[in-house]
Amino acid sequence: MIIKRISEEDSRIGEFIHEEFVFYGKQNEVELNYDEFCFVAENDDGKIAGVITGRAYYNEVHIGDLIVDRNFRRSGIGRMLVGTVEDQYRGKGYDKITLTTFGFQAPEFYKKLGYELEFIREDKDPKLCKYFLAKTLN
Repeated sequence: MIIKRISEEDSRIGEFIHEEFVFYGKQNEVELNYDEFCFVAENDDGKIAGVITGRAYYNEVHIGDLIVDRNFRRSGIGRMLVGTVEDQYRGKGYDKITLTTFGFQAPEFYKKLGYELEFIREDKDPKLCKYFLAKTLN
């Protein structure tokens, strides 16, 4: 058995992950309900202003990354991208949206959008405390 880091896309990996997720869910009588997402905000010139990525599985949607170009911050793009994810998955069998963010990133931003703090993993550097947040999908 060898273990290696994969730096290029290999379709076998996605297939393996999906097959095992489905099998394990069925074995435990839980529906997988899996979906990956990536939404992009572009300006009129086609320049990427922001991106939000993540995946939905079981009863939860998880935001992995929200990145807004520094020239477009505080313009409402982050709010629009998060709102797009919420709208996309509302009413489709998912109960909540979860995410993590560090202290220097955006915990207050998410709180303004209705996300509630579940937990803070403290760090000796307060900027690196990790915030775990969630919002119920109605």
